[in-house]
Amino acid sequence: MPDLETTLERPFRFDPFSPQNDADPYPAYKVLRDEHPCFWSEEANMWVLSRHEDVLAALQNWRLYSSAKGNLINEFPGRAGATLGSSDPPRHDRMRALIQSAMTKRALDHVLEPARASVAAHLAALADKQEFDFVNDFGAKITLDLIFYLFNLPPEDADKVRDNAVLMVQTDPVTRQKTEEHLAAFRWMADYAERIVQQRKANPGDDLLSNFITAEIDGEKLLDKEVQLTVTTLIMAGIESLSGFMGMFALNMADFPQARRAICANFSLLPDAIEESLRFNTSAQRFKRCATQDIELHGKQVKAGDFIMLAYGAANRDERVFADPDTYDITRKPKRHLGFGGGVHACLGSMLARVACQVVFEEFLKATPEFIRMDAKLDWVPSSNFRSPKVLRLQKG
Repeated sequence: MPDLETTLERPFRFDPFSPQNDADPYPAYKVLRDEHPCFWSEEANMWVLSRHEDVLAALQNWRLYSSAKGNLINEFPGRAGATLGSSDPPRHDRMRALIQSAMTKRALDHVLEPARASVAAHLAALADKQEFDFVNDFGAKITLDLIFYLFNLPPEDADKVRDNAVLMVQTDPVTRQKTEEHLAAFRWMADYAERIVQQRKANPGDDLLSNFITAEIDGEKLLDKEVQLTVTTLIMAGIESLSGFMGMFALNMADFPQARRAICANFSLLPDAIEESLRFNTSAQRFKRCATQDIELHGKQVKAGDFIMLAYGAANRDERVFADPDTYDITRKPKRHLGFGGGVHACLGSMLARVACQVVFEEFLKATPEFIRMDAKLDWVPSSNFRSPKVLRLQKG
């Protein structure tokens, strides 16, 4: 006979910090969308929006849903209001225009050959291995190579930079908060960015960091502090977010062999598969905003000053927008996912991420068309914003 307690209906809770949520947030997301579209999470101390329509509307209305008090669920001290992702127009628009100007000076074509060279080198290192960890033996190394190429960073700094970037996106696996270790990693990265910014100001070159420093529109440039925090954020996001997405895409390729074989037979399908992975299993799961005035949503009273979690991962599985949302379909059209956010804060590096992933996986799948994942249960990165496997062990077929 079941325990009486297990037969009683318990109130629904949504804890974005729980290991269970890391492992599989999608059942809870469905309950949120269907029964609690505007839900107060005690654990997160903020409202949760989970339907595509609501998340998209919030992304498109920065006046009502402000980023100026931070966009990370667990924000770092001093970051809110000082970076592209944590500021509102007009300051945001000025920073974005300057950063975009700097990025366009290094056309996407510039990363193609370095990306192919990196992939070739790391594939060669795996050639004699029947089993390997995609995340740490391959994806993370390529991502690090690309970031160091774009910013022209000293190769000897690579391990230290990656270790701190990984720590920055994580939370404590038990308390699920930022600990002194994570805050120290942020301080280290900020100090590192400040040091290389000053070095590059003295000796500018043909790299993205130099372009940030020299970018100018109508006589206006980025302030030193803005360059420093932009570089800090882009290194963190570039290393961990891109690596995380590559890990998620590799996981999808392992879990859906029919889709993988279709791509191997016709690589023109790869861009659509990347878009479907951004919808189906985005690594960027949740970001936050702050209400600038009272809002009534789905019968709930959101007060000015309340924080609101935008659950991209939930919105991307909304059956109100996507037919059979829990099906991985690389032929899906149209593509309305929020894997790169939206509105004024749409990810500035989205095209770079798409190009890099296409190069990486075209070469990877040519070299390794058949593989299976070795672990039924995965160990996930403990993070309130991102979701990706810490390790993805694959066995070649």
